[in-house]
Amino acid sequence: MQSEYMYQLLIKTKAGDQQAFQTMYDATYRDVYRTVSFLMDHQQDREDVMNEIYMQMWTSLANYDTNRPFHFWLHGLVIRQVQRFRVKSWRRFRIFERIRIFSREEHHWDEPTVIMEGTNREISQAIQKLTDKQRTVIILRFFHDYTLEEIATLLGIPLGTVKSRYHAGLQALRKNIGNLPLERMEKTNAY
Repeated sequence: MQSEYMYQLLIKTKAGDQQAFQTMYDATYRDVYRTVSFLMDHQQDREDVMNEIYMQMWTSLANYDTNRPFHFWLHGLVIRQVQRFRVKSWRRFRIFERIRIFSREEHHWDEPTVIMEGTNREISQAIQKLTDKQRTVIILRFFHDYTLEEIATLLGIPLGTVKSRYHAGLQALRKNIGNLPLERMEKTNAY
């Protein structure tokens, strides 16, 4: 259950209070940005998805059931917006593939610092090497502490598929990070 403070913000925002929405944005931005950063490779894509997430959040709050956990609902929005962006991007992929090959974008892990905060650089780089599907499951499991069943619900896929992606992702991480303990990736939700 969400905190009383977040619950009050939700009620005010549902009533159309823009300042309450701004406060909610400020309270959730770092967590959402960090998740999007792990799921999206390019800075411009992250910014586009972030805008879509908060526009969708504003328009969807009228239908939000305040008896349900807010962070679970918000992470569902994040995942859906990232997936929608990927579908749109796939259509443009072939056109831009040759351009990307010639002008590979360098990752800037320290801009903004939200991406790295509390995360070992080697672990971050290993996560970026995972497939999109594995990365999504690993981020939801370790950084947001969702159960595999909750991840299946969030992604709208069978539990067996989540387990398969989770185990394949863990194997790839263990291969890429050697002796680093994966428990260091875990995080507790801030709200």
